Amino acid sequence: MAPPSARARYIANKADKALTKPPKRLGLNGNNKDAAPTGNKKEKESKKRKQTTGNAMPEASNANPITPSVGLDTAFKTFVSARLCSAIWAYIADCDETFNYWEPLHYIINGHGLQTWEYSPEFGLRSYTYLLLQGVPGYFYQKIFNPSPILIFYMVRCMLGFGCAVMERFMYKSICQEFGIHIGRLWLIFQLFSVGMFVSSTALLPSSFSMYFGCSALAAWWQQHYSLAIFFTAISALLGWPFAALIGVPLVLEMLLRQRDWKTFVQWSLISGATVAIPMIAIDTSYFGKLTFAPLNIVWYNVFTSHGPNIFGTEPISYYILNGFLNFNIIWLLALQLPIMLVLDYLIVPAKSKSTLNFPHYISLAPLYLWLLVFFAQPHKEERFLFPVYPLISLCGAITVDVYQRIFFRFKMLIFKIKAGVHYLDHTMFIAIIVMVASTLLGLSRVFSLYRNYHAPMDLMLELNQFKVTPQYNPHQIYNVCIGKDWHRYPGSFFFPARNFRLRFLKSEFRGMLPAYYVDGPNATQVVHPYFNDLNQENEHMYFDYDRCDFLVDFDEGKYTALEPSYSKRTKDWSIMKSLPFLIPEKSHQLLRAFYVPFLTDNHIQYGDFNLLKRKTKRNANANSNGR
Repeated sequence: MAPPSARARYIANKADKALTKPPKRLGLNGNNKDAAPTGNKKEKESKKRKQTTGNAMPEASNANPITPSVGLDTAFKTFVSARLCSAIWAYIADCDETFNYWEPLHYIINGHGLQTWEYSPEFGLRSYTYLLLQGVPGYFYQKIFNPSPILIFYMVRCMLGFGCAVMERFMYKSICQEFGIHIGRLWLIFQLFSVGMFVSSTALLPSSFSMYFGCSALAAWWQQHYSLAIFFTAISALLGWPFAALIGVPLVLEMLLRQRDWKTFVQWSLISGATVAIPMIAIDTSYFGKLTFAPLNIVWYNVFTSHGPNIFGTEPISYYILNGFLNFNIIWLLALQLPIMLVLDYLIVPAKSKSTLNFPHYISLAPLYLWLLVFFAQPHKEERFLFPVYPLISLCGAITVDVYQRIFFRFKMLIFKIKAGVHYLDHTMFIAIIVMVASTLLGLSRVFSLYRNYHAPMDLMLELNQFKVTPQYNPHQIYNVCIGKDWHRYPGSFFFPARNFRLRFLKSEFRGMLPAYYVDGPNATQVVHPYFNDLNQENEHMYFDYDRCDFLVDFDEGKYTALEPSYSKRTKDWSIMKSLPFLIPEKSHQLLRAFYVPFLTDNHIQYGDFNLLKRKTKRNANANSNGR
């Protein structure tokens, strides 16, 4: 008889399936065969259940077959806590998030902000409808309470984190039903301490939005709620990122070829498309001043133009391999080897009954590997392109751990002649614990390293709030905050203390396209500007006069050129208002800069000074004439 703790683990893992369908195997030895169809069928099924569960079955008989051992409410609270931590402490890792989303959102809420070429009516690659979903609550918050802009920023972030937690709760329940409670528990831990989820869960990016609804679509699909799955996929692809429709391809193929449910597919595709696309086209058309369907425009630009996104840089496949390890550590490596491990599991473990409820693994997990296959092949690679499948990486990592446990137990049975009726978790939980502890420690180490090394720009900009309360501050003056080579680290206008602060670009060695402020007027989003282009070519219009800067943000890393001098050493012009350490990657150990190791990291990395400078001398009288 198994010890009580083992019985408890067994019940937690198998109660959902033991009570929803007749079990077909005894532990993992494969000796428990289906009873012959003769005699008392009810008596034989009862006998078979007792054989499968040992003496623990009477205790499990009252268990809810769909309720995980870690309750849904408890799981939801942990998800919310983790995502709120992300909202507060995660830094903005992608300048595309700042300039393509936070800045236009600042324009919608506060009436001014930076515009990128993607928002020009000439191109119309980005949707204002997506921004309004995030911006409407912030707009009313601003109108009713008139808070500091930074409070609106963190309110929107907390909303995003809460939305992500809702998705994760839904997915957790579906995983426990489809793959088993043991895998659900592993997925829960992997999600909570995943660096990838820490970064992506509160990012104001369409790829994060597509992660919310794309993974919700998969969760609905695994529960065979096909209409809901189609609707969520439509929201993910149309309101979020059109390429996220790739997640729904296995869903559609299974629905049409396996279920042959063409009626539901056509019906709900039309309903979902009309419900999402029609309002979206109407809103974007009103903003751009002409008929605009942003998802079609972005697909056309990335797929059918001669240059496409490759002008923004290309990377080898190793970019995603390394990036996946930094964001998921050993879980990423486990997820990549899952297809091979499932084959080995089939060959080594004799029990051939289904280990999933509704779909075989090659169908239910196909979205992840289809996604990796497509995006690994693209020359232009960015971290955010993998955001929509981040929860699937945790899931596949959890399933791989479970497969390792099953294979280990199989070999242990053959070597030590373990008696029938013992469940594999009773002898293999140490494997899961080792993986969970290792991935958790690596995840926390990486999160701490990210905050320590790269959070300085966000903290530095908050220092301007101190200037606002000094006697020098003039609420009727426009203050120009200039930035040069470090333009891509600017966190956004929400970090300015008031509406009379403006970001200005100084000419540097960068030769690409920079954003420009929306023009004044009620129809600013409809104006076509001659200085925007889709070839990433710089335009002198974006640059500002150095002598008219009131503040300057500069990272002093010890490398200088004529266009990128050490502004902080120009002591006649500037005083250092605030200085914070910021990592110099080229002068730091690759591993120890990526993961914080106590007593070792500090000796092998080097920081530069990220400075906020305040001008000493007064500007000319006409310096205030540039209102925007």
